[in-house]
Amino acid sequence: MAAGKTLNRHLIEEGGWRQDGAGDLLALLEPMALAGKILAREIDQAALAGKLGLAGDANATGDMQKKLDVIGNEIVMDAFAGCSLVAGIASEELDEAVVMSTSEDARYLLCTDPLDGSSNTDVNAPLGTIFGIFRRGRTGELSGGEFLQKGSEQVCAGYVLYGTSTVLVYTVGAGVHGFTLDRGVGEFMLSHHDIRCPEKGSVYSANVGRHKAWKPGVRRYLDHVTEQDKSTGRPHSLRYTGALVADLHRCLLDGGVYFYPGDPGSPNGKLRLLYECAPLACVAEQAGGAASTGRGRLLEVMPEAIHQRTPIAVGSVDNVALYERFMAEE
Repeated sequence: MAAGKTLNRHLIEEGGWRQDGAGDLLALLEPMALAGKILAREIDQAALAGKLGLAGDANATGDMQKKLDVIGNEIVMDAFAGCSLVAGIASEELDEAVVMSTSEDARYLLCTDPLDGSSNTDVNAPLGTIFGIFRRGRTGELSGGEFLQKGSEQVCAGYVLYGTSTVLVYTVGAGVHGFTLDRGVGEFMLSHHDIRCPEKGSVYSANVGRHKAWKPGVRRYLDHVTEQDKSTGRPHSLRYTGALVADLHRCLLDGGVYFYPGDPGSPNGKLRLLYECAPLACVAEQAGGAASTGRGRLLEVMPEAIHQRTPIAVGSVDNVALYERFMAEE
């Protein structure tokens, strides 16, 4: 790791980004980094500024919005308002995709969950921002259908984690890098060069309060990882924050698996494919991990709607493969 390397310097040196150069990469990630800095400040001050609690409305997928959900969405939208490369944004907090630029240079689409884990806002627990960027297949008037691409088509994906420190992690298909916000100088500094997810881990993250409603295969998997077997390092430890970004970040650094299956009330689980699961699946794979629906590679799922949900298991390769084997026994 180069000491003192800023995100911008890293992006300039990255160069050779698929068919595009470092210029596009810089223009796309600078607004996201700016949004991360501003949102980190808003989260820090929320309790003092009266910005905790419910906003009073439900979002496009039926979840009750917190005040910080609304603020986070506004921050991301404002940050990209001057980015002529982004034609439109699809967000958890928007009913439909929104046009951002009609410039001929607007050849990208942004999918985002501006504030992942917003149920944590009132209790000072981790939060995140998730983003995935796709290339447009055409020019002209923006259509919501343009966002319906497989996750494998993302040209850039990542997240910002607001925890004990603020960390931005991204990939453009050539490894995964993490940057920690130095609040003293107001810059994201390279802190996690070439993140590699361990092949296996002894931690699992899941909302086990719903386990009685899970399918038999998932329940058997849970029984397996929680039973005593010293030869295989079991039982595994439960670590669940309520913020997908935070749990995935732990898996990337220490190994393990995060899973959220479907149940009778929500056959496809609760997490959204385009702006939650696909970006994090892309990051996981580029770090040497894996992401699955339980039945196959998550990045191969073709979405049929912007707010489509999907089951997910993401993290270390061996852990995800084991999860799939139990699912296959159903």
